[in-house]
Amino acid sequence: MIIKSNIRLFILFLLSLTTFNGLAQKENKPNIIIIMADDMGYGDLSCYGSTFINTPNLDRMAAEGIKFTDFHANGPVCSPTRAALLTGKYQQRVGIDGVVTAKHDRDKGLAPNEHTFAEAIKSAGYVTGMFGKWHVGYKTEFNPINQGFDEYIGYVSGNVDYHSHIDQQGYEDWWNGDTKQNEKGYSTDLITKHSVDFIKRHKDEPFLLYIPHEAPHGPFQGRTSEAERYVGWEKGAKQKNKMSEDQLNTIYKEMVEVMDEGVGEVLATLKALNLDKNTLVFFCSDNGASSKVGSNGDLRGYKSTLWEGGHRVSAMAWYPDTIKPNQVNSETILTMDLFPTIIDFVGAKQPKHLDGISLKDNLLQGKALPERDVFWGYVGRKAIRQGDWKLILNKKEGQPLLFNLKEDISETHNVAGAHPELVSTMLKKLEVWGDDVYATSNKK
Repeated sequence: MIIKSNIRLFILFLLSLTTFNGLAQKENKPNIIIIMADDMGYGDLSCYGSTFINTPNLDRMAAEGIKFTDFHANGPVCSPTRAALLTGKYQQRVGIDGVVTAKHDRDKGLAPNEHTFAEAIKSAGYVTGMFGKWHVGYKTEFNPINQGFDEYIGYVSGNVDYHSHIDQQGYEDWWNGDTKQNEKGYSTDLITKHSVDFIKRHKDEPFLLYIPHEAPHGPFQGRTSEAERYVGWEKGAKQKNKMSEDQLNTIYKEMVEVMDEGVGEVLATLKALNLDKNTLVFFCSDNGASSKVGSNGDLRGYKSTLWEGGHRVSAMAWYPDTIKPNQVNSETILTMDLFPTIIDFVGAKQPKHLDGISLKDNLLQGKALPERDVFWGYVGRKAIRQGDWKLILNKKEGQPLLFNLKEDISETHNVAGAHPELVSTMLKKLEVWGDDVYATSNKK
């Protein structure tokens, strides 16, 4: 009996040791969640100054982690920013420097041989999921399932009707993996539902979850709005009930707040499963608010422009007990920096030739990022940021515009005439950058 008892105790000891080692291994591999809003302005969250829209869950993320004040989308529109996020490179380098439109670009997309962060993290033993907007390729060969994501439910175009899930050209656009499979529901709620389900099913293994929301991109629809699009619908078709400005603002407010509810569900699920202290969550927008609705705060311009309102976005990082709370981070950061950052956090092999840089030591230890120039380019417009200085080349003005963002965040005072040498230096850097990123793209 004593021998049997000792054997049982020994077996229990081995099982507990195995369980402990498994938990320790998981704790050394934090879960990663990236949440991206669509067309949300810098001033659209209450933690960024909005008195109209209430976002308690995103406010909580900011209070319990890091709120960024100088975080920038790689592009002033959807597809370029997403391509940069996925690859860790300037979007021009991977051939996605403009919007991949539903009308003209259904045969184009992010090349399957581009290495995404989903593919890179899988080498470290992660399961990967994505639920929401893709917008870097319509054909099946460009589908997320073929670019590193084990699971995918969502839409591949720039936007869909929130209820019927019809794209801008009248095509059904709701996928489960690489198969069209429509389902009933408001797209924001569906994205949240599938994200929460993914977390629950993979709670016992390290996971990466990418949640690119549709909200608050148009069409502007709330939970109880009627569907506007149907199969065969064409863009430009007369809207059933045209909204007043007040109605539009009210719907927009609801769209952001429903997305915020979804963020709250994700955070609550992590806490309920005791995963919150082992999960790094990033949130950001893909570009600034459009000229139709939304707020970019004190920033000049809006989506599709290279003014700050086009690409400076709200963003935050949350990792309880690892990232200290109540931090405001003023480092200049781009979307493409998230790829090397998450790979650094999980200890996977860092791919070569990335343009982004890891933020890990900055987020955990407050170490300053290395000095670097950063660039933007879109439909012939170009911009460079060098420290506090920003130079813009717009077709409309013809001449370069120079601003000191530390003194003039609203870009109202062009001081190019007072700094000719600086303008000359920045123009040369901009030319070298353009030659580099487009030359790389042309080699593919």
